[in-house]
Amino acid sequence: MTKLRIGNVELENPLVLAPMAGVTDLPFRLLCKEQGVGLICMEMVSAKAIYYKNKNTESLLEIHPGETPVSLQLFGSDADIMSEMAKKIEERPFSILDINMGCPVPKVVNNGEGSALMKNPKLVKEIVSKMSKATYKPVTVKIRKGFDEEHVNAVEIAKIAEDAGAAAVAVHGRTREQYYSGKADWEIIAKVKDAVSIPVIGNGDVTDSDSAMKMMKETRCDGVMIGRAVQGNPWIFREILSQINEGIVLPRPTLEEMRNTIIRHAALLLEYKGEYTAIREMRKHVSWYTTGLPNSAKFRKHVNEMETMEELIDTVNKLFCIE
Repeated sequence: MTKLRIGNVELENPLVLAPMAGVTDLPFRLLCKEQGVGLICMEMVSAKAIYYKNKNTESLLEIHPGETPVSLQLFGSDADIMSEMAKKIEERPFSILDINMGCPVPKVVNNGEGSALMKNPKLVKEIVSKMSKATYKPVTVKIRKGFDEEHVNAVEIAKIAEDAGAAAVAVHGRTREQYYSGKADWEIIAKVKDAVSIPVIGNGDVTDSDSAMKMMKETRCDGVMIGRAVQGNPWIFREILSQINEGIVLPRPTLEEMRNTIIRHAALLLEYKGEYTAIREMRKHVSWYTTGLPNSAKFRKHVNEMETMEELIDTVNKLFCIE
């Protein structure tokens, strides 16, 4: 298997955990690392929040030694603040600094940030150029196909980013207008791959090892970024690696392994966030982990009523028929 090199950072494999707000926090990232993911992307962090010393931002910047290499993703639209914060945090233990140009949510886009940046190629160039010069760490960019179908400009933005100093580009094959609906356009990933010499990481509609292999074959991308398919499913990384390395399609995790992972996930959240927050955040994770299991719909009603770690363990044990 070819290792993926981004700037001066060499990854063990080409699999990348996508940055997802409210999902890729430290406990979940550790679980994905154990399953073999090559690069971990953290939840996106506002450059302005760092600048103004927002009290909630510090926890988003926390990195565990066991999860490296890590990509820290900043979002913002002020090139000077973005570059200044890149310099300010560069001694933290992340390996790569990513710029978010793909977030579709209105509160981000309406500020001219996230995927809205794709409408302003001049600003893209300024941000990437200033950030690349501000830090010694590789700077990467995550983009979409375009803002909408009338403005498909992923190739243009990728070329601008490369010329401005970006070390790699991740391409989500949907427009901002699509959010996460419809089919991802892998052809645009292939077009970006043809247009630039820096590594291209494909993103969109990779749901299992077969689709990961298919994306790599069809787009010739250098890496595969996996987002929503990892929710409640950290095992996807070991399954893809098995198919890449040995051509073996692994069976899905056993019920016992699923149960143990849920409990361990909850314990990690408890350690880092305390019981009140941990149990409430685990409600969505438990629902994701158990989707498709017998009686899971009825079970989710009980999940949303959990208040303590004891209740969580008891509820999960009952679903998995463990006394």
